[in-house]
Amino acid sequence: MSFFINRRALLATAGFGIGGLMLPGGAAMAQALLGLTGFTHNVASGEPGPDSVLLWTRYVNPTGGPSKVRVEISESRDFAKIAGGGQMVTGPWRDHTVKITVDNLAPGKWHWFRFIAPDGSMSPVGRTKTLPVGKASKFNIAIFSCSNLGFGEFNAYGHAAARDDIDMVLHMGDYIYEYGRGGYDGGAKFAARIFPADEILTLADYRLRYASYRSDPQLQALHANFPVIPNTDDHEGANDAWEGGAQNHTADEGDYSVRRNAAMQVWREWLPVGEQPWKEYPIGDLATYFRTDTRMVARSKPFSHGDLARAADPAKAFAEFHDGAWRDPAMTMFGTEQESWLFSAIARNKGTWAVLGTGTNMGYNFTPEEAMNWFPKDAPERTKNFVRQGIAAAKAGLPYNLDNWGGYPVARSRVLAAAQRADANLVVVTGDSHNGWAFDLPEGGKPAGVEFGGHSVSSPGFESATVGVDPAVIARNLQEASKQELRWVDTSNRGYMHLSLTPQAATNEWVFMQTVKDVSLATKASHRMKVRPGRKVLESA
Repeated sequence: MSFFINRRALLATAGFGIGGLMLPGGAAMAQALLGLTGFTHNVASGEPGPDSVLLWTRYVNPTGGPSKVRVEISESRDFAKIAGGGQMVTGPWRDHTVKITVDNLAPGKWHWFRFIAPDGSMSPVGRTKTLPVGKASKFNIAIFSCSNLGFGEFNAYGHAAARDDIDMVLHMGDYIYEYGRGGYDGGAKFAARIFPADEILTLADYRLRYASYRSDPQLQALHANFPVIPNTDDHEGANDAWEGGAQNHTADEGDYSVRRNAAMQVWREWLPVGEQPWKEYPIGDLATYFRTDTRMVARSKPFSHGDLARAADPAKAFAEFHDGAWRDPAMTMFGTEQESWLFSAIARNKGTWAVLGTGTNMGYNFTPEEAMNWFPKDAPERTKNFVRQGIAAAKAGLPYNLDNWGGYPVARSRVLAAAQRADANLVVVTGDSHNGWAFDLPEGGKPAGVEFGGHSVSSPGFESATVGVDPAVIARNLQEASKQELRWVDTSNRGYMHLSLTPQAATNEWVFMQTVKDVSLATKASHRMKVRPGRKVLESA
């Protein structure tokens, strides 16, 4: 069985997979997820190298005990000649997941793989690709973030899975969400397929949540067709996560480190990723991709505009914060060990492009005073206060979001300065915000790189709270308030990015899906921007 998806196959299977959890008896089907045997969740691949790749599946034998599972990989779909393989023992201690790294593969080539169970049964066939060596004229990357089952269909995954011009996939984080039904999703109809129903806290909770997400046929198709490199963001653990806690973790939920460790254990069990928290991936002489961690390892606790707004003199509090604590060099996203690795790796990069993957936006944007006009008069007071705080922050010269790189300006400067020292062609790719962004990234008054910020697979953007307001007006207001760095923004579409790297340019396309309310591969008109080597500023494509 192959998961090379096409439009007809997708629509024909829309009622199966995770969609079945919305049918009557969905709770029983959730229990069935825990009792599935055999190859329960298709196949996946990741950690591509020039001569190696990590292959993933999940196999549960009828006894629920240990199983020895083998894998075969070939350069042809018919497996006429086996290029390599491996085997391992899996069992309940790792939720029956299988991860085998196969070496001695040919570089820059597509390979097909399949797993073989102890009883001789076989998994679906997957496809993966090794990274090129030497001269590389083009390399295409699909980039995703923020996929929440409670808000709609994963059509962006299905659309990318049907393409034949993708070499590798990046997921910038929020692959799952930790909330229970009726929380963040507001009780949307799709929330019925979220399992377990309550907020996830324990090892068993996280495992069931991944099992429900990974049952989605469009997500399975993406994993079966391309190597995927995932980054962490906050919802892999809990909202606004940092090294020692999270906004969505309270004292009565126990020790945060226990929850974080469980979340990261399951992230590694269920995704085709290795044990290293950060890593570089060479793409011939064309580029290097740098996978980082900005949530779970060493991130400092973020500041909050709300705390400043509650001061006796808010304007004074914002001004003092801008000149004081905001500029604290100890505030870090990466930590000193990861920074040291990254700066050395960027300096070693021999490719045309240095592509840096990080969970949240690096470019600065500021809340315009016109933002108060984006919301209806009966908007919740919480929303109004959030906007008022953003406006007050902007007047003090502060970005609107202190949970992204806007709250860590000295750490950001260290990254951009390292890119300048290496004369790197820095392209930062990000997720988290649910909206699409394009930023120039200056440092010390000189260009340092650019950012392509990705919109979400299904999580709502500004449009969910600004009903009736023309998105073009919002975009214009944002660009006018953030004109030093912000070059383009979209606040009303879901989808993914398609980044094409050549020696002549790094060109990014924001692909917009027509809808997430039904299964559909239809798209709207997209948007493109590019950067050329040595320029380090964005231009239209």
